[in-house]
Amino acid sequence: MKKILILMVAVSLSSCAEMQQVLNQLPQTQGIGGVDIAGGLKEALNNGISKQVTKLTAADGFYRNEAVKILLPEELRKVDSGLRKIGLSSLADEGLKVLNRAAEDAVKEATPIFVDAVRNMTFMDAKSILMGNESSATTYLQNSTSTALYGKFNPVIKNSFNKVGADKVWSNIITKYNSIPLVNKVNPDLTDYVTNQAMNGVFKMIAVEEKNIRTNLSSRTSVLLQKVFAMQDKN
Repeated sequence: MKKILILMVAVSLSSCAEMQQVLNQLPQTQGIGGVDIAGGLKEALNNGISKQVTKLTAADGFYRNEAVKILLPEELRKVDSGLRKIGLSSLADEGLKVLNRAAEDAVKEATPIFVDAVRNMTFMDAKSILMGNESSATTYLQNSTSTALYGKFNPVIKNSFNKVGADKVWSNIITKYNSIPLVNKVNPDLTDYVTNQAMNGVFKMIAVEEKNIRTNLSSRTSVLLQKVFAMQDKN
């Protein structure tokens, strides 16, 4: 269950208040020894929100985080190289940055989707997650939200391309590259690519915090967290 909290961390990306409301609605299931598992999940979620996923929504949250930074797809790496060879390094740099900017906007839309995933989680789901491997919670969230996340992220990224100027930047980049003599013309679907990369980034950050809570005793900063996750340790 503790994993779930972490998963929900991503949810809190855009609205801590909304996440807290959902957490308050979770059944106060008592675990072994009367431990308040739901309460532990709430606390773990708040920790995750402050430490990991919300970082992705900040300016350069993706671009300056090497763990999740969105790089160019294979098809466009030759574009990047070609532009730099003809003295357009600044344009190539800008193209990469705006892709990451769009991902930041999309991640803010994750909250309601993760909220639904938590609401639909059963007691057996929570038990298996708590007693599972170091990425059980992340895997649960990924399996239960990926389709919905894609549907939510994709239009946001498309709109963000326009807002941050990515559409114009990349139109210019592609036009300039395709005008280079003897190169194979490119026309990539950047919206689809960035959507998937943004999702990968969210789950990667959730996994980081989940592993931290599962394996680092010092991250269990309250008596409740210590009791809840001690149940896992004994498994």
